[in-house]
Amino acid sequence: MHKFRVSEIIQQPNHNITIRFDDINNTFPTYKAGQFLTLSFLFGDREVRRSYSFSSSPALSEKPEITVKRVDNGEISRLLHHKIKVGDIINVMDPQGLFAYEPRQNIPKTIFLFAAGVGITPLYSILKTVLTTEKKSKVILIYSNTAQQNTIFYEELLVWQKKYPERLKIEFIWSNAKNLIRARLNRDYIIDLVQANLSDGIETVFYTCGPVFYMDLCRFTLLGMGFPDNTIKRETFHFPEEEEDEDEKEEELVDKSSYDIKLKFGGQKYDLTIPYNKTILDVGLEHKIKLPYSCKSGMCSTCISQVIEGAVRMEYNEILTDREVENGRCLICTSHPLSNGTTIEVI
Repeated sequence: MHKFRVSEIIQQPNHNITIRFDDINNTFPTYKAGQFLTLSFLFGDREVRRSYSFSSSPALSEKPEITVKRVDNGEISRLLHHKIKVGDIINVMDPQGLFAYEPRQNIPKTIFLFAAGVGITPLYSILKTVLTTEKKSKVILIYSNTAQQNTIFYEELLVWQKKYPERLKIEFIWSNAKNLIRARLNRDYIIDLVQANLSDGIETVFYTCGPVFYMDLCRFTLLGMGFPDNTIKRETFHFPEEEEDEDEKEEELVDKSSYDIKLKFGGQKYDLTIPYNKTILDVGLEHKIKLPYSCKSGMCSTCISQVIEGAVRMEYNEILTDREVENGRCLICTSHPLSNGTTIEVI
């Protein structure tokens, strides 16, 4: 665990703030563009962690910073928006996340960045990193918002576009635009933008960040255009504090059995009983086992584990491939055992 001091809080459009930090002990490792920072808060004996993508770039002499959207009923987002002040000390974990960009200086590429709303955060980090480290690469940013006044980093992006006019193109999409054909991203719009900015013989990669339906639109359109799946990256923002509308839940049959499992971690073995309404991670933390975790929602790679015996059901998985799941990989933050005797090793 590292200690960061809040050095600056910047108000952003549409109920967002950017928080900049000083690394007090200078122990924080170098992060990659696109990765996230996990903040840890203690409320008595209860620890609460929340993850936020870096909007700063590791390629520049920038202080580490995150950009946080206010969630009305969010415990941590309310704290960050209304109580945290300059000078406060926050515990943070090592940088994490597979949605990362690693520069290759001598290989020209075309990087398409699809962002919706606060999804710009990790993509802004990637944009700055590519432009300053890969002199032969170009960036195409497609950025959707409700209106210009709600666009995070709007002025900053214009500065970057002016600085790199030959290598950065930005397509701002505002849903209040008078031209309805260009007011929302759609399949034909994506095809037009991609075809207009492709370069023959140049490696092309895509990074998408926004609501699931937005990224699905991008992915399925790009796959239909013939781009390989491994060139299309996605990062989903999920707010664990958000309450689900009870009227929107589908009724489903739930196995309400409790199962006894064996958990292997750090050279130790633990016998745990997992009730139907708790995940393996939940019960492990209740037993004071210092298991690795971050998002608690199946959207990062921190708690990847291996099922050695038995099987589990995951409520959600944004990280593991179908083949990895078939081979026994799981995310214990969303996993429920399906039988007694299930054995899981935390990697």
